[in-house]
Amino acid sequence: MKKVFIAILCLSMGAVAANAQDKKTPAPAPAPAAAPQQAVPTGPVVDPDAGEFKFKEETHDFGEIPEGPLGETDFEFKNTGKKPIVISDAHGSCGCTVPTWPKEPILPGKKGMIHVAYTTNGRQGPIMKDVTINSNAKQSPMVLHIRGTVKPKPAAPATTGTVTPTPAH
Repeated sequence: MKKVFIAILCLSMGAVAANAQDKKTPAPAPAPAAAPQQAVPTGPVVDPDAGEFKFKEETHDFGEIPEGPLGETDFEFKNTGKKPIVISDAHGSCGCTVPTWPKEPILPGKKGMIHVAYTTNGRQGPIMKDVTINSNAKQSPMVLHIRGTVKPKPAAPATTGTVTPTPAH
C-alpha cells in the first residue's frame, strides 16, 4: 500500500512540474519613457563639520611579549574636526581585547586616549586583534589594530623530590 501511495505521489508531482514548465510568463511591459535620473545617496550622510579622529598610530605592534601579564597600549588621538566627538561604544574583536575610552566629549582641537588591554595568559602565538570605535565622528566605525607575538612562559625548574632539612634551634 505504501509503495502505491508513493508512486502516485511521485507521478502527480512530476505532472505538476512538467505542467509548470509549459506555462510561459508574459513579457514585461515596456519601460516608460526615460525620466531624468536623480542622484541616489550611496551611504549615510556625513556632517562636513563633524569631529574627526587623527590618531598618532592606528596599529600598535607589541613585538614579542611574555605570556601572563596584560599587554597594554594607549592610542592617542586629536579631534581635528569642527564639532565634539562623542564615543558611544568601543569593543574588541574578542573577549581578550578590552578597550577603555573617554566618556566625555572630545572638543575640537583637544586630545583623547583609547586604552587597550590584551589578556596574554593562555594565548601563546601571534596576536592580530581589532578594536572598533563607534562615535559621531566622520570615521565611524573607526578600527584600531594590535599585533605581536605572545611567547610561552618559561618552564618551571624541575624538582628532584628531595627535602632539605631545616637546622634545629
